[in-house]
Amino acid sequence: MGIPSEMKRYWVAHKHDMSLLIPSPAEDQRIFEARRCTQEGVRAGAKAAAVTSVVTAVPTLVAVRVIPWAKANLNYTAQALIISAASIAAYFITADKTILECARRNAHYDKTN
Repeated sequence: MGIPSEMKRYWVAHKHDMSLLIPSPAEDQRIFEARRCTQEGVRAGAKAAAVTSVVTAVPTLVAVRVIPWAKANLNYTAQALIISAASIAAYFITADKTILECARRNAHYDKTN
């Protein structure tokens, strides 16, 4: 497999064009906004995961002490899996929603089309 002929012609034609390597101010702003949205999503996801781990851990640990079925069937690994699965799900769902919401806020649509 090689480089498709169209791409090869493009790279040969623009080999010495340094303007392709220098991002424009608008592109810099987009990169900055994307990084900010990602950081905002990570922060929100971490908060949600922390809250969810506590909210999930309390009933799980209480159930293991009180409910006979849970006491017989949920060992330490199962308890940790329940708590961590809920925390991981909360992290990714919240981070994804936050990043998408931030991206929608920062989207600049061309109204001429």
